[in-house]
Order: sequence, then structure tokens, then C-alpha cells
Amino acid sequence: MPPSTMSAITLSGPGGPDVLVPVTRPLPVPTEGQLLIKVAYAGVNRHDCGQRLRGHPPAGATDIPGLEVAGEVVAVGPGVTRWKSGERVCALANGGGYAQYCVVNEPVVFPIPPGFDLREAASLPETMMTTWFNVFMIGRLAPGEWLLVHGGSSGIGTTAIQLARLHGARVIVTAGTEAKCKACLDLGAQHAIDYRQQDFVTEVARITEGHGADVILDMVGGSYAKRNVEALASDGRLVHLAGGTAEFAVSLVAIMTKRAVITGSQLRPLPLARKAEVVRQLMERVWPHLGTRVRPVIDSVLPLARAADAHARMEASVHIGKILLEP
Repeated sequence: MPPSTMSAITLSGPGGPDVLVPVTRPLPVPTEGQLLIKVAYAGVNRHDCGQRLRGHPPAGATDIPGLEVAGEVVAVGPGVTRWKSGERVCALANGGGYAQYCVVNEPVVFPIPPGFDLREAASLPETMMTTWFNVFMIGRLAPGEWLLVHGGSSGIGTTAIQLARLHGARVIVTAGTEAKCKACLDLGAQHAIDYRQQDFVTEVARITEGHGADVILDMVGGSYAKRNVEALASDGRLVHLAGGTAEFAVSLVAIMTKRAVITGSQLRPLPLARKAEVVRQLMERVWPHLGTRVRPVIDSVLPLARAADAHARMEASVHIGKILLEP
């Protein structure tokens, strides 16, 4: 029998990692089509840092951060047909992951891959869904094409490398240290560019023999806007995951000449039916390869009470792979 209250992390206001504070909350109750999960591990994502800086969640969402969890189903709401209490799952959450219990919608719940523990599984839902949706559904990466990933050693980056290689694409990454570059190469990237020492536009042109990157996954934004267009191949697709404003004007002539597609997305606002389609494709095309050709990279696991340290580590960009919290 679940308790009536739980420990969680919320925000005392907008600001740095120190605004993440522990609270005691009533246990959430699953409604139509929802599951209640006892959280074993929760993933930490850049979106969580953005919510913290704003000081509030999107309209209608819980003020508890956290977009992905793994654990045990302890209750199901009306209409749930695929899952029952006692089963182990991982899931995308619309907030609420930084807690001992979390409600999630049934269409975005995944089975635990064979051979995976809950720690590894917690790193999958948001990271896999973001990567698949942006690189393959929006970016339309095809076998043999060149993918350039900025931030190759991040949770998204390490996932993008492996999924692109799984589907026959060639991968170039940018990263900020020799150790991060090596980690990306070890995961299957063909080339790693140390952006502190090398110009990625020049290097991409050299590596691809002037062809350019067919798809660029950009988690930096800002000053990269203009240079990304320069690094694109003809008919290339530039997919943004970072917000903010481009710092340099991008030539419309350059976009037109290359027939460039410049786009981006946010996973959280997607309609549930669209998220369910991402899940369906992942279950068909990626889940059978988890544990063999694709494996999550875990940077560190911190207690839930140290959520502030997890955010500080992420924002310092010293991590390689996924940061997790353990309630």
C-alpha cells in the first residue's frame, strides 16, 4: 500500500541550482489513462534547468521538475490496459519525476529492455524520444548521410551517435575536451572535433570532402547559427534543441542556395498522440537493439536531495552521458 505523502523537489523561485528545495507532498493519484510509478531513478535534463531558471513549469503542469523515470507500477487509473501493478517500466513524464512517486500517461510508458536494470532504463525515455524525433522524424537522417552533433558527450549526444550508427549514418561530433572527444569516438562517431581548438565549419568541410553535414543536431544555438548554415550540405537539415536568439545574422541567400531546412522542436509540448507515435517507432526500430548495439552512458547517480548538485554538474558541462537522481 503506497503512503499518503512523498518526498519531492520543487523550486523556491527562479534562479540557480540552490532554488531546488525538498518538500513533502501528497501522493499523486492516477486519473484516466495514467499510471502511478514508484520512482527508482529519475533522469536530469536541460529542460529541467530551463524550468528552474524560469521559476515555474508550463501552464497546467506540476511544479515538480523531472521528465523521465523508471520504477515499479503501484497503481493504475481507469482505462489503463497494458500495465498492471508490480510491473517494472520506464516512462516519459510531463513533470513530476524528481519525487518518490510520479504519474505518467500510458501511451508514453516503455517496458524495461531485457538485461537492463532500472538505473539504465531511467536514462532512456526523454533522451531516446528527443533524439529519435529530432534526428529521424524531423531531420530525416538516412543511411550513408553525415550527421553533425554539437554536444556529442551529453546524454542526447551519446544517444544520437549510437542511433545514427545503428541506422547506417556517419557521425561527426563537437566536444570541449580530449576526454569527451575520445568518449564519442569510442561510441562510434567517425570524427570528433574539439571546438576549443578547431573550427567545426572548416573541419566538417575537410572530413566530408566539401559535401557538408546532411543533418545537424544543435544543442548550442547562439553564435552557432550562422556557422551551422555554412557547415550544412545542399538540401541539409538543421535541427535546433537550444532556445535563445541567434547572435549573428544568417544569410537568407545561403539558406536559399543550399535549400536548407532550418527547424527545431520541444518534446514536452507535443500532443500525446504524436509522442505515442515516437514511442511506437522506438519500440519497433530501437528497443530490439538495446543492450547490444545501443547502450546508455551513465555519468553519475546522485541522491534526490542533491538535485542542486546534479544541475550544477550539468550546467558546468563536465558530464559525459546521463545524470540521474535516486529518491
